[in-house]
Amino acid sequence: MTDSVESASKAGKRERLAAAAARVFHEQGVEKTTIADIARSAEVPVGNVYYYFKTKDQLVEAAITAQKRALRKLITVLEQHDAPQDRLKALVRSWVDQRDIAAQFGCPTGTLATELGKRADGLDRAVAAGLRELIDWVERQFAAMSREDADELAVALIAAYQGISLLTNTFHEPELMLAEGRRLERWIDSLVS
Repeated sequence: MTDSVESASKAGKRERLAAAAARVFHEQGVEKTTIADIARSAEVPVGNVYYYFKTKDQLVEAAITAQKRALRKLITVLEQHDAPQDRLKALVRSWVDQRDIAAQFGCPTGTLATELGKRADGLDRAVAAGLRELIDWVERQFAAMSREDADELAVALIAAYQGISLLTNTFHEPELMLAEGRRLERWIDSLVS
């Protein structure tokens, strides 16, 4: 195997493990998840996991990085819309499209943030940085709509999503998120100058 092929293979396996960690942590929680669970989900022998990640906390960090990468990818897609309100409504629709997953497991970032916030190892700050990235992007959209209260509106939108994710998961009712998504789209339209 050439060095470049071997490097690509290693990077691919590492990314697969990170994506699997993000998925399994979301579905089971960090504390209940074992390295074997992640290896099984990534279809990688357990022994190989330790080649890439020495500890479960390193897998948590990788999962957080995978979430940030997914957020940046989503933002790239949202940026295709011309108007800031259309970008925000597309964001809301992306959340609504995930309502069945939210009903089953909650918001991936929100549930991870809640779980890591109970630990004293600093990983909660890494999740917070990803959430801050989203809030800042949403704030820029509201600012582009000439809203002087863009910072408050950004927090309100993210808080509404986190709240409906919690309720959708608590009651296992995806329709709650669907209804809130429609309300949020109307709210965004009402804020256009």
